[in-house]
Amino acid sequence: MSDPVCLISGVGPGTGAALARRFTAGGYRVAMLARSAERLEALESEIEGSRAYACDVSDAEAVRTTVTQVRGDLGAPGVLVHNAVGGAFGDFLEVEPEQLRANFEVNVMGLLYLARALAPAMIETGRGAIMVTGNTSARRGMPRFAGFAPTKAAQRILAESMARSLGPQGVHVAYFVIDAVIDLEWTRRRMPDQPDDFFIKPDAIAENVWYVAHQDPSAWSFEVELRPYGERW
Repeated sequence: MSDPVCLISGVGPGTGAALARRFTAGGYRVAMLARSAERLEALESEIEGSRAYACDVSDAEAVRTTVTQVRGDLGAPGVLVHNAVGGAFGDFLEVEPEQLRANFEVNVMGLLYLARALAPAMIETGRGAIMVTGNTSARRGMPRFAGFAPTKAAQRILAESMARSLGPQGVHVAYFVIDAVIDLEWTRRRMPDQPDDFFIKPDAIAENVWYVAHQDPSAWSFEVELRPYGERW
């Protein structure tokens, strides 16, 4: 178990799978977390060096149990990528309060549970990285994002607080503001008239996360913006 270990939450066929491929290509053993075990099975067989764990990151006990399993199977993760996301669209009169609460549990509490489970070992070794994939909703509350934007804003602030606490202890925390539509099968179906360069590629996101997770400590980034070259901002 001499290889480094990376734990990635919210692994699906898009960004999560791209992250798993990039970190395994870099020599990591990768623990892939998602609520659906079925969704992970195909990826585990496809990505050598990865292992699947069914886990609902909004459940504190499930996170503790899963992290214990990962440590026993692969070793202590030195990198955490919190990619799990809960979302709902609609204005504040349309979105049910339960939806907002459920999204908060995944986006914010999930990050808190995972970081609390993994950060102490990183602090003890004096190194580690916690990468959080976010988006533009972390900065602005558009009308139809009432069930989503508040949770991403809270997630970004939590990550910033963590960065200020953990940075001096050798643990790098970074937040990625993804200002784009991710290139996925369902986003292509939803926007069939958009050209290829409208979408951000999951592999490109993963490459940026990899780079930031391995930055020299003398030049760490916290907030990293990613967008296609033609995106208005």
